[in-house]
Amino acid sequence: MDLFDAIINRRTTNTAFADKKVTKEHTDLLIKMSSHCPSHFNSQPWGFILVEDETVIKGIAKIAGDSMTQLMDDGRFWKQYRKYFRFSEEETEQSGDGIHLDHLPAYLKPFAKSIFSEAGGKIISRFRVSKILGGDEEKLVATSPLLFVILLTKDEYKKEELSGFYSVISMGAVIQTLWLVTTAIGMGMQFISTPGEIPGNWKKISEMLKVPEDYEMMAIFRMGYIDPKVKRPVIDWTSSQRKSISELAFRNKFGNHIEEK
Repeated sequence: MDLFDAIINRRTTNTAFADKKVTKEHTDLLIKMSSHCPSHFNSQPWGFILVEDETVIKGIAKIAGDSMTQLMDDGRFWKQYRKYFRFSEEETEQSGDGIHLDHLPAYLKPFAKSIFSEAGGKIISRFRVSKILGGDEEKLVATSPLLFVILLTKDEYKKEELSGFYSVISMGAVIQTLWLVTTAIGMGMQFISTPGEIPGNWKKISEMLKVPEDYEMMAIFRMGYIDPKVKRPVIDWTSSQRKSISELAFRNKFGNHIEEK
């Protein structure tokens, strides 16, 4: 696939993957391409764990699903991310960002805005929304053939120092590379974010993977081959909209908008 096409066609995969193991050729390719990413002073501050053991994957899936349920039940999820929720195509086009909740069970659609609001706790409980999202999260992770874990060495990842900032920039290059490589070879990937919002759960996964003390576990992605026939989760969203160039970019100084051709 052409590089520009890969950038434009890159998507987060919200659905399950094909029931197929990731080949060694492709896992080797993911590691090799990641190892060629730029880093400050060529420090190469990263480490990678590729999880293919089904028992370990299911253990991480259980933690991820429980994390989603907990975040929804105690209100943290919608309090932090409510500003990104869109409930119509018009709202989506107007904002140019966020996620469009376009796939809900019929009985939930009339309550969509209420569910994802500060007053939504009772509705979330009544319709078991947290259980639905938690169950979908666990299933999606548990059925993934590959989890790709990114670590940063604590020699570089020092949160209060510039080296920490530089190492995170390097990790961003790794993540973008992984997304482009998976797109180019017919694979998809999705960030497993919910355990990271509950420190105790993140620590459980780190201990499960035996991450050494001199490394920090930074991110986990589930990966697999795309299957267009797979059904979407019960509650799902899209996020293909993009802000205009004139809104994002300026020439020479802030305020001098660059007009889109």
